[in-house]
Amino acid sequence: MTRVTSDRPLLTLLAAACLALACAGPAAAADPPSRPNVLWIVSEDNFPFLGCYGDRFAQTPNLDRLAADGILYENCFAAAPVCAPSRSTIITGVNATAMGTHHMRSTNRIPDQIRLFPQYLREAGYFTSNNSKTDYNFQPFPEGGWNQITKGHWRNREPGQPFFSVFNIGTSHESSLHGSKVVPEYLEETFTLPPYHPDVPAIRSNWVQYYRIITKMDAQVGQILADLAADGLADDTIVFYYGDNGGILPRSKRYVYDTGVHVPLIVRFPEKYRHLAPGEPGTRIKPPVIFVDFAPTVLSLAGLEIPSYMQGRAFLGARKAEPRQYVYPFRGRMDERYDMMRTVRDDRYKYIRNYMPHRIYLQHLDYLWKMPATQAWERAFRDGKTNEVQSRYWQPKPAEELYDVAEDPWEVNNLVGKPEHRARLDAMRAANRQNLLAIRDAGFLPESEMMDRAARHGLTIYEMARDDSVYPLEKLIDAAELAGDRDPQNLPKLVAMLNDDDAGIRYWGASGCLMLGEKAADAQSALLAALEDPAPCVRIVAAEAVAAMGHQREAVRVLTAALEAENPRAVLEAINSLDALGEAARPALPALKQATKHKDDYVRRASSWVVEQLASTP
Repeated sequence: MTRVTSDRPLLTLLAAACLALACAGPAAAADPPSRPNVLWIVSEDNFPFLGCYGDRFAQTPNLDRLAADGILYENCFAAAPVCAPSRSTIITGVNATAMGTHHMRSTNRIPDQIRLFPQYLREAGYFTSNNSKTDYNFQPFPEGGWNQITKGHWRNREPGQPFFSVFNIGTSHESSLHGSKVVPEYLEETFTLPPYHPDVPAIRSNWVQYYRIITKMDAQVGQILADLAADGLADDTIVFYYGDNGGILPRSKRYVYDTGVHVPLIVRFPEKYRHLAPGEPGTRIKPPVIFVDFAPTVLSLAGLEIPSYMQGRAFLGARKAEPRQYVYPFRGRMDERYDMMRTVRDDRYKYIRNYMPHRIYLQHLDYLWKMPATQAWERAFRDGKTNEVQSRYWQPKPAEELYDVAEDPWEVNNLVGKPEHRARLDAMRAANRQNLLAIRDAGFLPESEMMDRAARHGLTIYEMARDDSVYPLEKLIDAAELAGDRDPQNLPKLVAMLNDDDAGIRYWGASGCLMLGEKAADAQSALLAALEDPAPCVRIVAAEAVAAMGHQREAVRVLTAALEAENPRAVLEAINSLDALGEAARPALPALKQATKHKDDYVRRASSWVVEQLASTP
């Protein structure tokens, strides 16, 4: 651990004592003389573009001062590179991938045993408030976690009552750049773009504008801290500041590179709770932490027991665990587009497993394309004005990626295949598998099948994923990795998988054939038979595969029929496949136009895009 200092004066600390309270929730540890207040300040969509993290272009005096007064975590990671799945992880202490809440704007149910962690604080006598974002990615909304959400504030508690309060700052959200214009003066700034972005005015202007927005966010953090001090509570409150995910320029938010999942985390301890801190003010912590650790950490700081179902590790307090070697961010469906990535990150290296490598990185997303930088990057690529690094994100992915983030902070030099990194690749590959099995990752079924299978068995997805007779996870992982390897020698195995009793295995068999493209020609008969498979997810991917083999009419028939599926996620899967067909999807145009009126927003977005593309061609 190293230390960072500041020549700025510390915030004035005003004395105020917290009352000792009995625990009515999980059993408390030996009660301390008082329990700390805990304040969370959360900013949206920002990688650590902060002065205290070494960014020389940043102007963030309040957060720099907070870091000098507190503990800075060099390697904190969001569970996912987008808010809602990450928030479902934060609020429960359970990985979203374990609960089936890993896809964006999921509405899946979680078991009653999994509670919002503020419920335990509330039952222990804390006042809990959230001002005011929840966005937990599951339904129904659990009751009892918060005393107040709308206009929640520590000032609304009973006199002397300890509090846990969350303040969410939306200033830095990606929407702040939607529809923005090029600012000529920003083009004169001495700012170096990351190597994956072409140096064009819209991108350069958006980058500089984003830094200005971060400075505004920093001022808002300063105001909340000033309010805390003015209320005489700074001496009694442990303050957390963190970002909810990375962002916001393209190839950051929604992507598992560090710009999408590496977030700032600073924790300040007042003098009376300094014994709970892992070091003196200015200390920097290197071992990684991740959002699933936040719930058990707050309970540990409050002196409460950590429920056994939580999958995180406390990194502070009486129940602090051993530091992690690895953390495991993930990517699932982002808005209307399907993808699947799992990662392993230590304090220096990043491993990525791409389970859908045939899909390009930058699939069109309605929301992401509202940013001028995204549009400008696509134009530059279409016009042939991008280099190899800048072009690769518009192309299919490798099955695996490995980066030395210390030497390659923008993660553009893939080390897979380098003999000197083989041992590390093997170790991180093994760690990925171990974690998938340990948490019972529910994501190895396509979304529609995952939801439908749990419903058929009367289970939540979390419960389903823990029943190997219903969800044979190890077998599914093997199938997914075999498919993603894109090795023609595996074709006989992929064809055999098409006859498996489990629809998930059949799905991966068809997916593997799709990923092989022309090299899967010998699987045509099996794939054509799969067009009549009882599982919609298998029919859909088999249809996309046979379309590439010249059977467009049969493929479009199956995909058009899937637009009538009861589960809107099966409809969305079919639209993604129709989009991949390009002009061959034209016979489905009437059905796609009808889908633009669908009740599901993502179905409307995806179908509208495909209709627009077909309409733009003669």
